[in-house]
Amino acid sequence: METVEETIDVAVPVSTAYNQWTQFESFPNFMSGVESVAQLTDTANHWITKIGGVEREFDAEIVEQVPDQRIAWRSIDGKSHAGTVTFERLAEGSTRVKSDLRKFKEFIESRGAETGAWRGGVSDSGPTGTAATGQAGTGSVPESTDHRPGTGGPGTTGLDDLTPGRPV
Repeated sequence: METVEETIDVAVPVSTAYNQWTQFESFPNFMSGVESVAQLTDTANHWITKIGGVEREFDAEIVEQVPDQRIAWRSIDGKSHAGTVTFERLAEGSTRVKSDLRKFKEFIESRGAETGAWRGGVSDSGPTGTAATGQAGTGSVPESTDHRPGTGGPGTTGLDDLTPGRPV
């Protein structure tokens, strides 16, 4: 599986960038090759991608989620797709996002606000399930008071054939 690692700074608060990233259904707005993502549950979603004219469908689960710090997901139906994004507060109103998506920067900066949010936490409980904590929600979300830099190592997006177009 190919691993892609990039870092980008965005001119929005860490909570805004993080909240937008929890909105998987908005991925087609900034992720090349993603036709749609349907949120099935708080931790499961269904992807439809089209890369080089080849359409793929697969289900993925969120395996780790720490608000304002990190989101990780992986496919659960035999396809090789996984991603991890970390968020780091730079200064008031600025965030470093480690991912493969310059279009995310353009998308969130042009809006200035997220389209929704899910602030629950998720811990990986093994190869085919997750344990979720927290509450789901959309709309207005209070700013987190925890602005520590992301933990858990470098942000990577292992995307094999789903690599969102390079350059973006």
